[in-house]
Amino acid sequence: MKKTNTYEPGIFSRFSGCLAGGSIGDALGAPVEFMNLNEILNHFGPGGISDYFPAYGKKGAVTDDTQMTLFTAEGLILSKIRAGENINPSQIPVFVYQAYLRWLSTQQSSPEHLISRHGTCTMIDGQLIMHKELYSRRAPGNSCLSALMSGKMGTTSDPVNNSKGCGGIMRIAPAGLFLKQEDVFDTACEIAAITHGHPTGFLASGCLAYIISQIINSRDILDAVKSAVTIVKSKKDHKECLDAINKALDTWKHEPVSFQTVEKLGKGWIAEEALCISLYCVLAGENDFEKSIILAVNHSGDSDSTGAITGNILGAMQGIEAIPEKYLKNLELKDIIMEISQDLFEQRHI
Repeated sequence: MKKTNTYEPGIFSRFSGCLAGGSIGDALGAPVEFMNLNEILNHFGPGGISDYFPAYGKKGAVTDDTQMTLFTAEGLILSKIRAGENINPSQIPVFVYQAYLRWLSTQQSSPEHLISRHGTCTMIDGQLIMHKELYSRRAPGNSCLSALMSGKMGTTSDPVNNSKGCGGIMRIAPAGLFLKQEDVFDTACEIAAITHGHPTGFLASGCLAYIISQIINSRDILDAVKSAVTIVKSKKDHKECLDAINKALDTWKHEPVSFQTVEKLGKGWIAEEALCISLYCVLAGENDFEKSIILAVNHSGDSDSTGAITGNILGAMQGIEAIPEKYLKNLELKDIIMEISQDLFEQRHI
């Protein structure tokens, strides 16, 4: 891949870059999430959308992708604070599940049934529910809502549904930052399976988290993907996930870089397509944050989620210094994102 500079970002820069980059991709894609490519090009011109435009009443507005990513991070942080350094990795998803219930309470006018079912301690733990900016519905996914409202915490062995929508993978990046490398893949799969029970849905999430974990430890993106492939091959029902990764790599090697090429990779509404599109855009952008993120959101599909995942990977690779100031300046929830990044960094498992 082409290198734009020789700067090696520090670990905290990678943490904050990963979360901010994901939120930027989310905000950039939000206005076009429900538009096809022709509509996007007709509205924004041949270069597509390349800057913030109004969504949910403001420029730089994020969606449920960023909201749930923040609550994922909070659940991980609290797992360390409440249970300590030696927590069994199998216990961590419970804390994330509780965080998701708090997110659910921000999406509903009355959380009383959640409190009666799960107790007040679960609902009052954490700090994010104190931020009124998060009490806003930003097109939350049906699988996330229905799974969390069911009262059942899904697992890979006891799935809550058979969904492989991208709602599991679009929120998983904090797991790649926070967990020990040997625990990342399986724990991320369990976190995704809280709401998405199809093997492809949680395996794609495990792949993304593992790739991010490798990247923040200075592994090259291609080496990180190769290592993830080795792990996913050892898992049952891995074909769709593996095929998606290979499709991203083959397309990058053999196809011209264009919005039309992204169109051939799917729409991103399902986990493996979101992973495929995002990996392709990272590679095709040749270490240029803006080029990759613009490529990731200009297609006929789930633009905010593919933008978010692409931004997560790029931010982890390049650090926050590589993100153009114009994107950081007007990003909604920027202060909260930076605060969570700091807490995640300080509490991470080393």
